[in-house]
Amino acid sequence: MKNSREIMEILEAYDLTGSYRAAAELAGCDHHTVARYVKMRAAGQHPEQRRHRARAIDDYLPKIEELVVRSQGRIRADVVHKRIVAMGFTGGERTTRRTVAEAKDQFRAGRRRVYRPWVTEPGLWSQYDFGNGPTIGSRKTTLFCAWLAWSRFRVVIPIWDKTLPTVTACLDATFRRIGGIPAYVLTDNEKTVTTDHVAGIAVRNPEIVEVARHYGTTVRTCLPADPETKGGSESTVKIAKADLVPKDVNLREHYKTFAELEAACRVFCEEVNSRTHKATRRKPVERLAEEQQRLHPLPRRPFTAAFGTTRRVNWESTISVEGVRYSVPHELIDTRVWARFHGDELIVTAVDEYGSAHEVARHRRGTPGSPVLQDTHYPPRENKEADRTPKATSAEEAAFLQLGPGAASWLVEAAAAGVRRIKAKMAEAVALSKLYSIAEVDRALGTAAVTARFADKDLLSILDYQAAHGQAEPVRRSEQHSLQPGTSAWSTFGTARTAPDTIGYNESDLA
Repeated sequence: MKNSREIMEILEAYDLTGSYRAAAELAGCDHHTVARYVKMRAAGQHPEQRRHRARAIDDYLPKIEELVVRSQGRIRADVVHKRIVAMGFTGGERTTRRTVAEAKDQFRAGRRRVYRPWVTEPGLWSQYDFGNGPTIGSRKTTLFCAWLAWSRFRVVIPIWDKTLPTVTACLDATFRRIGGIPAYVLTDNEKTVTTDHVAGIAVRNPEIVEVARHYGTTVRTCLPADPETKGGSESTVKIAKADLVPKDVNLREHYKTFAELEAACRVFCEEVNSRTHKATRRKPVERLAEEQQRLHPLPRRPFTAAFGTTRRVNWESTISVEGVRYSVPHELIDTRVWARFHGDELIVTAVDEYGSAHEVARHRRGTPGSPVLQDTHYPPRENKEADRTPKATSAEEAAFLQLGPGAASWLVEAAAAGVRRIKAKMAEAVALSKLYSIAEVDRALGTAAVTARFADKDLLSILDYQAAHGQAEPVRRSEQHSLQPGTSAWSTFGTARTAPDTIGYNESDLA
């Protein structure tokens, strides 16, 4: 089969010479080839069109086309080959595969889905969908992915479940991030949105209708099992999962806590919304500023009816639900929160000062008499044993503590050991600071505290020792040193000795 350039050269050679053989010599081909292309041109046929040759499989083409149509173009070529072999076809499977591929192409050509470009309007459409998030502590998370159609502004929020209260909180957070409410919200046919289909018509969940009425928007759903009707949110889910879920392609580390995932989602949204979009050639955050002028205003309070029952946080930073106390972050003391049960878990939701609702606590279901607490809900506890700094309450105590940290250590250790006459010994230390330097007395007090020497003359003894030997700290022997004086006294242990009563006697006398 000649390509278009070679065919053009053959025809030009024939037009120049007017002879098949002469043109064949110039073009470097057979004169029959020149004649064939010249006759095809004269008959109005395309020179590149190949002449159909009769094949053994042509007798089975009606059956192949029938199988392709019945299967809606999904039947495999090997299945078709088995069917026509049973009918008497003797050709190879390669021929069948090529013929089935041609039949499928012809089938799709007449049923190809043609799209009319969607011209978006500012403030009209938003979409949301869910994607599988990373696993945190052997528990799977979900990514709530929202997309504003005109500005291409994206919002990704990690969640633990897809219940209606959680979806409501995510919608409220999304609306407050974009600074308004669009006219329509498009999503999939989740049970939180669509309860049933009757004659192809989606039956809305009454609760989501109440949520939409509160925010002044309309919830619409795509066609069932047809992701192409909401491709914007599908693309947002794909991009979010590729960047946020730890995989080999992005080399992202696994998340240790849910807070780390929330921070990563915020960083991701800032990056994609500050990056120039391929279709609009502008940053989504810039187009959002223009679209906000066409969005509906936000209600002052979120839709809280779906969050459960209200509870007041007491001074212990707990709420009581069905006779069980559950902890919440201590920053919410004396505020109102909403609590609801989802399976075996209690979910607590709060509304911040900006009117945005978010989950603040999640506990396993408890039993009366056994409070369910989380240490992270409380500020760090003070270590009272470590914080034992003495504080002077009189002039005498102040004079002693001014000697230095050694004096404070001595007072703490002496008090713990129950030493008698502590105040008299403190006054003695202050008096010795006038004979010795303050640094020497403070060093001696520190040594006495370490070695637990609190007797009456111990401080003076330590001062004299340090003055004579210049020792600032007590000498501590290593583990290799022993107080045993030695083992030379045991060198003769077990050796034979001469009986004292036999000295000076002969053997005959003994006999």
